[in-house]
Amino acid sequence: MKKAYEYFCKFEESLVKLSLVSITLLVFVSAITRTFKYPLNWATDVSLLLFAWVIFLGADMALRNTDLVSVDLILKRFSDKGQKFIVVLWNVVIIGFLVFLIFHGVPLAIESVDRLFQTLPISYSWATISVPVGSFLMIITTCIKTYQFLKENKR
Repeated sequence: MKKAYEYFCKFEESLVKLSLVSITLLVFVSAITRTFKYPLNWATDVSLLLFAWVIFLGADMALRNTDLVSVDLILKRFSDKGQKFIVVLWNVVIIGFLVFLIFHGVPLAIESVDRLFQTLPISYSWATISVPVGSFLMIITTCIKTYQFLKENKR
């Protein structure tokens, strides 16, 4: 299971990198072609779709690879048990917020099924579903980080 998760993380990272490069190229080429009176109207919609996914998949990557929100100055003033409690409490708050995003993101994606992109014949739900999918992935990441934190700080 651990190996499968590692492969998924590498796939997610590659997908985010590819999407970010694609967005950059699409916006650049679109600006150039618009200058010569041949706009690529679809490039904006594709960029928007990719950007929605980059935000949430990239947030999962950032959460997995770094400590995003941390105020060590305040945290260091507490005892070891207090620090442990605060870190776990903070992770529970993060998970609660992500559950909130899933709870509201799924209905949004369902409501967007009939809405199409302006220039693409695909549903806008492909962009809005990035919210609950990305949030679910971040919940998994937060649970793994919390488990590892508790395992490392057994006392």
